[in-house]
Amino acid sequence: MGTDIDTRYLIIGNSAGAIGAAEAIRELDTAGSLTMVSDEPYPVYSRPLISKYLTGERTLDTMLYRPRAFYEQNGIRSLLGRTVLRLDLESRIVELAGGQRIAWEKLLLAPGGVPIMPPMEGRDKNGVFSFTTLDDARALDEHLARSDKAVVIGGGLIGISVTEALQKRGVKVTVVEMKDRILNTILDETASSLAEERVVEAGVQVITGCTVAEITGRDWVTGVVLDDGRDIRCGVVVVAIGVSPRIGLAADAGIEVNRGILVDDRMATSMADVYACGDAVEAYDFVYEVRRPVPIWPNAYIGGRVAGQNMAGREARYAGGTTMNALNYFGMDIASAGMVVPPEGGEGYETVSRHAGGVYRRVVARKGIIMGMVFVGDIDKSGIVYGLMKDRTDVSGLDEKLVADDFGLAHLPRAVWQERLEAPPVEAGGLAAG
Repeated sequence: MGTDIDTRYLIIGNSAGAIGAAEAIRELDTAGSLTMVSDEPYPVYSRPLISKYLTGERTLDTMLYRPRAFYEQNGIRSLLGRTVLRLDLESRIVELAGGQRIAWEKLLLAPGGVPIMPPMEGRDKNGVFSFTTLDDARALDEHLARSDKAVVIGGGLIGISVTEALQKRGVKVTVVEMKDRILNTILDETASSLAEERVVEAGVQVITGCTVAEITGRDWVTGVVLDDGRDIRCGVVVVAIGVSPRIGLAADAGIEVNRGILVDDRMATSMADVYACGDAVEAYDFVYEVRRPVPIWPNAYIGGRVAGQNMAGREARYAGGTTMNALNYFGMDIASAGMVVPPEGGEGYETVSRHAGGVYRRVVARKGIIMGMVFVGDIDKSGIVYGLMKDRTDVSGLDEKLVADDFGLAHLPRAVWQERLEAPPVEAGGLAAG
């Protein structure tokens, strides 16, 4: 049986990692045929902006990650709104819904993640939403005409993002978080407390240490029942617990997977000429020094570029990434990265923090190497600290200076800041000329 399309490069996905790979391929190979397949019907857009779409602050055109003409300008055959049913790695053929078949030479899997949906009664009722795609935001937007009360399950990044958007739309929101504090994966206890204070001040009810046991109503949502028996009336439920790597296609095809698709530092999978990147993979985390899912946009793009270069014949290695978030919720600036809370019983960890005037800074280090950071209220210096963390710069002796109001490159050893500023070395006897 023949194929409908023959392509040198096939990319399954159309988000940050997929775009990074396509751009890297085209930098090295302008002639090789390149095809991208995505189950979403839209040109590539910035998923972190879907909350702005819900508030009306952004449209699809102002959310685009690349111009609509990107595909044509780069000689990319884009098959949008198409679902991949099966990978046949032996014959190197991909089968799409509808029967179309694509033969490929090099394959990249960048399918992203899928929303986590806990096994609670009533989750299939009308009025229950996830919040990871533009279609999710559109569906939620249409439903808001029916109700001005919502329960958001999950107090993490997605949960607080949709909570702020709903609150701006005039919806009364209750956040239900299973752990004892919101944003617990990216903030330490003090920073979480500051964030929760700001959320509550905005009129949001926050319930921690609980889960939703049941979503009530006949066909349409009328409320939720918590595991402690409390009953909350609402017409909208947003499940925002997080995402899990989308590994089904890879696993079914015999590619090695764990929590995510397993890749090496070339972003290569266990199968020849098959690569993977983004939220679907377990890639190297330079802080924890293990391979694990780290579903953030910059890591996906960089991993995609590494994959694309290797697909096109240039040797490239992924140096590793880690969690990194810079955001603004309810008017509060927050930046965090890496390990914000040292492991219980871990040896050699040191923390330094400063909390004054609504500003909070915390740095976690081990043996002079920064392992994590949290900045709340004033995040101007967070970029410098993150750079030191990413470069694994020895900051022994800096201690309190790392969280000082005036911290800057001048506090670093001369050799470090000269390298960062690309400054010429000081010659013996005086300053270098020029």
